[in-house]
Amino acid sequence: MSKKRGLSLEEKREKMLEIFYDSQDFYLLKELEKLGPKKGVISQSVKDVIQSLVDDDLVLKDKIGSSIYFWSLPSCAGNQLRNVSNKLGSDLKSSKKRLAELIVQRDNLKKGREDSDEREEALAELKTVETKYNELKSEMGQFADNDPATLEAMKNAIEVSHAAANRWTDNIFTIRQWCSKNFPQAKEQLENLYTEIGITEDFDYLELVNPVIAQI
Repeated sequence: MSKKRGLSLEEKREKMLEIFYDSQDFYLLKELEKLGPKKGVISQSVKDVIQSLVDDDLVLKDKIGSSIYFWSLPSCAGNQLRNVSNKLGSDLKSSKKRLAELIVQRDNLKKGREDSDEREEALAELKTVETKYNELKSEMGQFADNDPATLEAMKNAIEVSHAAANRWTDNIFTIRQWCSKNFPQAKEQLENLYTEIGITEDFDYLELVNPVIAQI
């Protein structure tokens, strides 16, 4: 036996509206939560369904004293439909006006662009120029490494990197000297540690020798 399908949100909205339309009365939320199940709408979902109807102006609510009452008349739905119809009519009118403006703009842009032998020749020439431009642009990209500005930037980057490397080398020598002075009894262990991390006897400052700089 198949499980009974629950009501969709739209079906729940219709069922709750029937309660208002049939009675044309005012209700508290707790009263609607008791009436909802009689229409197939579980009480736990009544609040959300009613709020969606309020948001769409299909159900009105107002606070009287300390209580909030909800109500809806068939005329509420009629008013809502009229409002929607008026808005759609206004949007349609604006769209038609905009369409007319675009047609005029299109026609104005067409002037001077009618098909002709001269126009076809001009377009063909333009295409040729664009193709040549793209070829030259690609060729320039291949020679970018020989561009003076690029070489100058490479030179500056090498100099900065060289200075940074020697600065760290200087820091390492300072740390080694400090360790030797403060931990003379651990000299052998320290030397083994230095070797493990790549600081060997030939560790020294870098010389600034680079083919790029030599060519400049």
